[in-house]
Amino acid sequence: MANILDNCKVAILAMDGFEEVELTEPRRALKEAGAQVDVISQKGGEIQGFRHVDKGSKIKVDRTFGGAKADDYDAVVLPGGVVNSDAIRLIPEAQAFVRAANDAHKPIAVICHGGWLPVSAGIVKGHTMTSWPSLQDDIRNAGGRWVDEAMVHDGNFITSRKPDDLPAFDAELISTLAAAAGTA
Repeated sequence: MANILDNCKVAILAMDGFEEVELTEPRRALKEAGAQVDVISQKGGEIQGFRHVDKGSKIKVDRTFGGAKADDYDAVVLPGGVVNSDAIRLIPEAQAFVRAANDAHKPIAVICHGGWLPVSAGIVKGHTMTSWPSLQDDIRNAGGRWVDEAMVHDGNFITSRKPDDLPAFDAELISTLAAAAGTA
C-alpha cells in the first residue's frame, strides 16, 4: 500500500484532550500510504493527548486554524476525545474549516466524539453516521441518522465509533482517497 497517496494532503483537526490512538493511528496509516498529514489546532506548539482519562503523548501542531485552509487538503480527520471534541466544536475557524471541506465534497473522517464538530458546524443533516453512543441524540437532533456500526461511509462522511473500529476506518479512508486520486 506504500505511496498510493503520494500527492494527497490530509488535515487532522485536534486540540488538547484528543484521544491519542484516534489521532496517531490514522496519521500513521495515512503516512505509510504516502500522504502528507498536518495536525491543525487553535494554538501552535504541542497538544496533549489522552488515553481515555489518563494523559498520553503530546503531538506537534503543524499549522493553526488561522494559517490553514480546507482548500489546501484532500480530506479532514476529526479524532475524538471528550475534552478535545467539546472544545473544538466551539471554535469558529474549526467549524468554517469543516464546512468548507464539506462544501467541496472532500472526505470528512470522524471518530468517536469527533462528530460534535460537524454537528456544531451544521453539516450532518441528511447523513447516516456512527459515533460513540452518547452522540446519537446530537446527530439525530442535527438532522442526521445515527447507526451503531463499526464504520459508516455515507457521501463524503466516513465515521466510526471507537478505537476498536480504527482498522476499518483507516482502510476506508485510504481506499476513498486512493480512488479519488486514481491510484486505487
